[in-house]
Amino acid sequence: MPSSNLDYYSVLGVLRDATQEEIKRAYLEAAQRLHPDKNTAAGETELFLEVQQAYEVLSNPKRRTQYDSTLPPEAAGVNKFIRYETYYSRPDLVKIGEDQLLYVLLEMEPSVKQSGSLPAPPLNLCLVLDRSTSMQGEKMDILKSTAIQLLRNMRPQDVLSVVTFSDRAEVIVPASISLDKRRQEGNIQMIQPSGGTEIFQGLNAGMKEVTRTLDPSRVNHIILLTDGNTYGDEKACLKLAEQAASMNIGISGMGIGNEWNDIFLDALAGKTGGTSVYITEPRDIERFLIDKFKALTNTYANEVSIDFKEQENIRLNFAFRLQPEGGQIEVAPHINLGPIFRELPLHVLLEFIVSPDALNGTDVLVLDGLMKASITSQSMPIPPIRLRLTRKVVQNLSADPPPTQVLKALSRLTLYRMQERAQAAANDGQFDVAAKHLQNLATHLLSQGETSIAKTALLEAQNLENMKSWSTSGIKDIKYKTRSLLLGSGKEKIS
Repeated sequence: MPSSNLDYYSVLGVLRDATQEEIKRAYLEAAQRLHPDKNTAAGETELFLEVQQAYEVLSNPKRRTQYDSTLPPEAAGVNKFIRYETYYSRPDLVKIGEDQLLYVLLEMEPSVKQSGSLPAPPLNLCLVLDRSTSMQGEKMDILKSTAIQLLRNMRPQDVLSVVTFSDRAEVIVPASISLDKRRQEGNIQMIQPSGGTEIFQGLNAGMKEVTRTLDPSRVNHIILLTDGNTYGDEKACLKLAEQAASMNIGISGMGIGNEWNDIFLDALAGKTGGTSVYITEPRDIERFLIDKFKALTNTYANEVSIDFKEQENIRLNFAFRLQPEGGQIEVAPHINLGPIFRELPLHVLLEFIVSPDALNGTDVLVLDGLMKASITSQSMPIPPIRLRLTRKVVQNLSADPPPTQVLKALSRLTLYRMQERAQAAANDGQFDVAAKHLQNLATHLLSQGETSIAKTALLEAQNLENMKSWSTSGIKDIKYKTRSLLLGSGKEKIS
């Protein structure tokens, strides 16, 4: 029998009832990530050996049974690192002959408020900066001065790298803990705009820099900033983002002005649980970059995700992060939710479509999955959380209103979904329908006192009716301003 006090299930990141297939898969993933030939970060060799030890015990049915007999009872649904709550839009599902919508709000935060006691996590950060010809002038001047400011703000334990790109990439500041800041500032000052925009070149170089100093005890992140469209390499970029997600590297996108592709940048960041932002004026570059830096240093848990198998006749149709950074989440068997901050809970709203064929029993299992996270202050993995979302099946609709938490979440999301419907209709050539969606959006915005965005929506409705197109900045203005409203009261728990 092993003499170690390790929790082997936690080491592999599986539950105690994990199948042999799940144990093997978890071992292979961990071994690949931590193998000394690929990962030389301090302490990773010891973790690799612990993963091997855990697998040797749990993969052997006899040794696993003996090991399980030594474990204390498991408290169901309890995790000493992360507290979570679920709120449903309806208490039950009604047995009727048509599809039903069910909304579930997930709220996740540190189990114990530790914002004052935990040190800010070290960063492994790469700035991937567009230096194409269109960036010349004020944009480039502000970008360089902000990059230098971030360089000066780096703590001794942080790693910073800077990559620039146009139709080729150049490493301006290599990933390193011990920076010669004076020399690196000089390198940043020498950046000169030229060439076209090929995002894959910059993203690929940025990935290589972050990977060089990849460390699970750090927040590993890429910030991509661009003012233009990339052409022909979108699929390669998205594939690279999937690779980044598998290595627990986050990507955030920042678009300046009106010429960049917001749908592409949303998808790119969303694959890693990151976000994209719209910077309308060059003078705002500094604020957005500094705010992002502060947010990363406030991370409690990153790599927060849900692995699940879709239930028969039930479809997860939509997922949206309400806070700390609003954004749509890509729906897949492995969902990247984004970070949990030390002082700000993570709120995610899930939309399910339930078919009548799912309502044959007295209870419905809507989702069966595992919630996983990595906490930078913990050298070992934390145990996953079993996430089982269920509802009873009844004959008659309940008169009870949805919980206040869900009503607030849905009211925040409604405006954003309205602009989505307008954009979808315009893309299908239904410009009159799109205009009506925007007029409806403007009415709701005015009722909430958001007169500036309402005026923009009405102007865009006129453009769609008369010109059959959006204005240069219209769709981005409406999309990102309605998204920002999601955070209107989001500096605390939804309650």
